Amino acid sequence: MNKHDEIKNLLKVSRNLISQNDKNLMEDIKKIKKRYGIITEDVKFKEESTGDDNIDRVNVPSSVETEIDFDTESKDNKQQSYRISGGILTMHGKNQKELQITTLDKQSFQDTMDEFVQEVSDMVDFKPLNVYADSVEWSGKLIEFDMDFMFRIGETNGIYINSQMVKVDQEFDSVIEKLRQYYEKFKSKWAKVVAQRKRTEPTNEK
Repeated sequence: MNKHDEIKNLLKVSRNLISQNDKNLMEDIKKIKKRYGIITEDVKFKEESTGDDNIDRVNVPSSVETEIDFDTESKDNKQQSYRISGGILTMHGKNQKELQITTLDKQSFQDTMDEFVQEVSDMVDFKPLNVYADSVEWSGKLIEFDMDFMFRIGETNGIYINSQMVKVDQEFDSVIEKLRQYYEKFKSKWAKVVAQRKRTEPTNEK
């Protein structure tokens, strides 16, 4: 459990111990959530029940299945994650517009997972796919080999793997070759996504 989850659990317990009519305590909880960038369905419920219009909103495009997380990393670097077809797509940017996803982003992500399963291995545990302004990073674990892999496009193009004491045989050679071949498709697909996002980003946002 990370710090973010701990805070959410503490807030949940606190909320159960107090009355919703105690406005002072509810205001304190709201400030804590805002400070740590926690936006949940509970926040939206309080907004409806208290009529408070000062609660931050996250604009999620209708094409997104479920918005799962919003986290402020720093003043100039934010991230927002979306759960799509069982996987997680995380957008990184400096403003809310850069954190939104398009139909192309969503479709590319779905295709990426489906194609990996078909062309590399169906015994895989995917980690979030991270999209930055000039790069993309995606990783996961090939369960059969207990081997972590990472795809990167940008300044550090390439495939990276991490494992301990893997038997090097024809089966291992085969999966490595499949990773190499699929990486070329991955690089082509997400280079287009990054280029498209650059063409549509605002040129003068204050």
